[in-house]
Amino acid sequence: MEAVEPQSLKKLSLKSLKRALDLFSPTHGHYAPPDPESKRIRISYKVHAEFGVVKNLSGDQAHEQGKADQAAASMALALPGIEDRKDSQKEGKQGAIIPAPTMLPKGPETTIPSRHAGAVVSIPGSSDRYQSTSALMERIPSRWPRPVWRPPWKNYRVISGHLGWVRSVAFDPSNTWFCTGSADRTIKIWDVASGRLKLTLTGHIEQIRGLAVSQRHTYLFSAGDDKQVKCWDLEQNKVVRSYHGHLSGVYCLALHPTIDILLTGGRDSVCRVWDIRTKAMVCALTGHDNTVCSVFARPTDPQVVTGSHDTTIKFWDLVAGKTMTTLTHHKKSVRAMALHPKEQAFASASADNIKKFSLPKGEFLHNMLSQQKTIINSMAVNEDGVLATAGDNGSLWFWDWKSGHNFQQAQTIVQPGSLDSEACIYALSYDISGSRLVTCEADKTIKMWKEDLDATPETHPLNFKPPKDFRRY
Repeated sequence: MEAVEPQSLKKLSLKSLKRALDLFSPTHGHYAPPDPESKRIRISYKVHAEFGVVKNLSGDQAHEQGKADQAAASMALALPGIEDRKDSQKEGKQGAIIPAPTMLPKGPETTIPSRHAGAVVSIPGSSDRYQSTSALMERIPSRWPRPVWRPPWKNYRVISGHLGWVRSVAFDPSNTWFCTGSADRTIKIWDVASGRLKLTLTGHIEQIRGLAVSQRHTYLFSAGDDKQVKCWDLEQNKVVRSYHGHLSGVYCLALHPTIDILLTGGRDSVCRVWDIRTKAMVCALTGHDNTVCSVFARPTDPQVVTGSHDTTIKFWDLVAGKTMTTLTHHKKSVRAMALHPKEQAFASASADNIKKFSLPKGEFLHNMLSQQKTIINSMAVNEDGVLATAGDNGSLWFWDWKSGHNFQQAQTIVQPGSLDSEACIYALSYDISGSRLVTCEADKTIKMWKEDLDATPETHPLNFKPPKDFRRY
């Protein structure tokens, strides 16, 4: 059996020691503040290690010793001596762990100023590339954008009137009224300022899951589980058109901002495009493998974006009726999406995460910095950059759009007599000004929210920590 070389044994033991230090050091994974004393110990030890051994040797011996030292030092880690520990204890650092200086291979020389003014110590081999121990690295400021302080939102009005779950909401472009659709098969129109009921529309035979108000016509569009898509004339308060073609329940509905077309998605895994005037189906956007549960439209390509229970988001070419791009970043059903009113970006929500994407190419930007850990049914963003997301467990979270920081976590309170399990929020929407938020809930109520004007940065401080890792999942 061959004898183990002492040098190899030493190398292995020092490697094991380095691993143990990296594993059990409390500073592992964190940047340590710069410490002048440890820097001085490191410099003096390096000078001693490099020059103290060869000081009294002849030329040939020094050359051989230098080669052996260089081979041994490539993976070695040296610990401070007993004297150094005593010095640090005298200075009140009994609990401190002195980071171990790494013996590095030869490299370009670097000059480091010493304690004495004017003196410069030249240390061979101290290249920045090799300084990998986290305890020796200085903290780099985070480039993540810091969120601006925002006041928390509070519930200021609860409207009762529906006899079933409230499933959808839409605002009038003039911002004087809003409408809600419910599982009681009615559409109710409410005054924004007072919250009073103005009108009730009946005609659907199942719960109403989608509503949209036209900006150019006096039309209100509704869609529901009865496979029907209806156009209501608000001057006559009656149905003037019905759009037939869906094979199952219709879950979402959107109007194109510049063309007179209507987009609907449902359980038949198809997003259908309708001509508002002629009631004809322009085309069917097929490609999803499961329910299409969220859709929005834009004036420029991609003009149609859909989210589905098959976990994908698709961008559609409206002229060709084909898919432009498919985003597969989510792991769970994409039940809600929100287009930013000013920026060329949108957010999508599923049970795993809330993600931001840029438009028109759909490049992934980042995740929101917290996880709501519930099924997110609806989301909306206003021009100030406040994103609101509503969950199945009654949680209403508010986010800073730019940084992804969650600055408020509100919890809805169920109507007296309701079950705690009826705290679900099914739909939400900002008004046209973005200063009021309306939520539609399973306890048959509609709740209105606004910013708390009495809040200050002192009463509600901003607790923001920039993320350490950049996750794409």
